[in-house]
Amino acid sequence: MSRDYVGDSAETISLLWPNAADGEPELDDATVSISAAVDRLRSASKMDAPKVLAEMLDHLDASGRYALLKLAMGALRVGISARLAKQALADAFGIDVEAVEEVWHGLAPPYLELFDWAEGRGPQPTARDVPVFRPFMLAHPLEETKVSLDDYAAEWKWDGIRVQIVRTAGQTRLYSRTGDDISGSFPEIAEAFTAEGVLDGELLVRGTDQGAADLHGGAAASFNALQQRLGRKNVSQKMLGQYPAFVRLYDILLEGARDHRELPWSERRKRLESFVPTLEAERFDISQLIKAANFDELEALRAGARDAAIEGIMLKRRDSPYVAGRRAGLWYKWKRDPLTADCVLMYAQRGSGKRSSYYSDYTFGCWNEAGELLPVGKAYFGFTDEELRWIDRWVRSHTIQRFGPVREVEKSLVFEVAFDSIHKSTRHKSGLAMRFPRVSRIRTDKPANEADRIEALLAMAT
Repeated sequence: MSRDYVGDSAETISLLWPNAADGEPELDDATVSISAAVDRLRSASKMDAPKVLAEMLDHLDASGRYALLKLAMGALRVGISARLAKQALADAFGIDVEAVEEVWHGLAPPYLELFDWAEGRGPQPTARDVPVFRPFMLAHPLEETKVSLDDYAAEWKWDGIRVQIVRTAGQTRLYSRTGDDISGSFPEIAEAFTAEGVLDGELLVRGTDQGAADLHGGAAASFNALQQRLGRKNVSQKMLGQYPAFVRLYDILLEGARDHRELPWSERRKRLESFVPTLEAERFDISQLIKAANFDELEALRAGARDAAIEGIMLKRRDSPYVAGRRAGLWYKWKRDPLTADCVLMYAQRGSGKRSSYYSDYTFGCWNEAGELLPVGKAYFGFTDEELRWIDRWVRSHTIQRFGPVREVEKSLVFEVAFDSIHKSTRHKSGLAMRFPRVSRIRTDKPANEADRIEALLAMAT
């Protein structure tokens, strides 16, 4: 009950934890430095960690306990992006931010080598002998803009996860967009990449319906298939066989020791097309370019693309270098329009943090043939603050049962739910799982019995 009221586990524990008795603190002051806390937690065994943490909690006041728990749980969040931290370091010491970014992911916190270089005490760190992550080039959403296909190339935006594959000095690593090393989760990719260089691409799983997928040069399954492999530290032979992974390549950053990032996209594309045939065909292919006479024709192709693995279209300026982050006017992402369904609100749960006072997490369902309402998804966003307050009042006045922080409500409020795709799933009673569902509209005008049926959603499923 306290957790539901406060809305944060660390804060709840810090308030409930009893203060230490007079004369009992182990340290001289009623404080623990961050470095001391990190050192004690890092050196503690799994068995000793609870005791070490408890001793520090005994020694601190409520605010200190809150900070320590956030730190220990890995949930201490400061509103600053990694890019901003790199820029701040570069500005503080008058060094090149691109040089900082180049080696950032190859170094471990607290980045002593960077500070030694910045303050003149050591050499500039180098990524020459280590397969380090390079920041991805990203795209701006294409909204009302129409671009010339003379200036921009178009290719499919595949629905997997963006990866970077790096091989240097005989070592190969596969990185996610956030710079996490995921080589262990996809060993077949790391083992197959034996050419020195750095490539950018989309990690996908082979599709079973090869003929249909080849319409877009695909042979790729839906994101739902890829999810079966994500986050697994140990991958069985059965999993490797059922969900064989491959990388659809977008770009080439380095070829051996040659850095191609300053070259225009059109030149990098030629080099990538020459490079790909040297790789294992089962694990690597190239993302096809889309042929269209004009932007209107491209728009029609996008509207008709509902392949299981296609998320939309990428537009890349032909003369663009490969630069970290989002640069205006260079690359655009043009996602396909979302799917929608009218669903009935079934359950509501209190949110966390600043939403802890509101019922902001919603489970919704659709009707099956027997007239039962089955859950098809859960959404936490898509509504305005004003709409959140309205839904919260509605939930409180239409509750029929309570289960801890969850309220079951009358089955009478309809949401129009938008989602990127929907997949068949054996883990859910409805047999369906939505990807990125969000509340796009509150349908107070629609009776609940007119909400969508499970069959209608199954027809959309991939």
